[in-house]
Amino acid sequence: MKPDFKIILAMAIFGSIGLFVKSINLPSIEMVFLRAIIASVFLFIVKTIAKKRQVGEEHKEEEEENKKDNKKNMILLIISGFVMVFNWLLLFQAYKYTTIANGTLSYYAAPIFVVLISPIVLKEKLTVKKLASVIVAMFGLALIVMNQPQGGSGNYIHSKGIAYGILAAIAYAAVVLLNKCIKNFSSYDRTFVQIFISTIILTPIVIYRGNLYIENMNSLINILILGVVHTGVAYLLYFSGIEHVTAQRASLLSYIDPISALVYGTIFLGEPLGIYHIVGGLMIILSTLDI
Repeated sequence: MKPDFKIILAMAIFGSIGLFVKSINLPSIEMVFLRAIIASVFLFIVKTIAKKRQVGEEHKEEEEENKKDNKKNMILLIISGFVMVFNWLLLFQAYKYTTIANGTLSYYAAPIFVVLISPIVLKEKLTVKKLASVIVAMFGLALIVMNQPQGGSGNYIHSKGIAYGILAAIAYAAVVLLNKCIKNFSSYDRTFVQIFISTIILTPIVIYRGNLYIENMNSLINILILGVVHTGVAYLLYFSGIEHVTAQRASLLSYIDPISALVYGTIFLGEPLGIYHIVGGLMIILSTLDI
């Protein structure tokens, strides 16, 4: 599977997270904990199967070479695991206070941070074309967000939800940049370690709070899908994809997430879709082409 397609597929999966989060009657911390622990079990199984297929002397030589970078990689992975927890918590809080479209679209202020910071952190070249693409995408994003319902309507407090989304965007940008700095670590290993670290961080908090209660089968099914599909499968696709593209390219492709979220919200939850959303969505999609 081509790297670009892996990222696009991961983004299409991520875009549907809001649908499942809104169907689970649990606090954000408990939801993130279950997401992480289910994904950890799934990834452990995948990792075990993958290891059995890796035989030959060349892999032993690679392992010896990789040991040199392991200490630095583990530090980055631990930091990334911490940041990932905050990323998920903030995004889930955004979904509690606003629509799927608002929460996801405000979250996708993240690529602008990645594209602008990557020349400093990763020494990636910032071309005029890439900068123009980001500006077009951000205009499209602004067009959509500015034409969402304002203030509180029903159980929504849109300004609060959007604020949580922007904070989640900062955490997401940090995760992307940290992962681009991790070298000689397979997509399986980096995904498993980061999500497992998230589980370790959250375990004592969840035990102390004592709010972990799944009330019905519907919630259980949604949690399982959130852990396996939206976390295990999607992060494997994403991290294996970004290994082979620049952080800037990955960030621009990630705008597929808010577009898919907008479509899912309209189809499944009846959230409004107007001309501004269509025009803004087209601007975002066009910004990701041939970059």
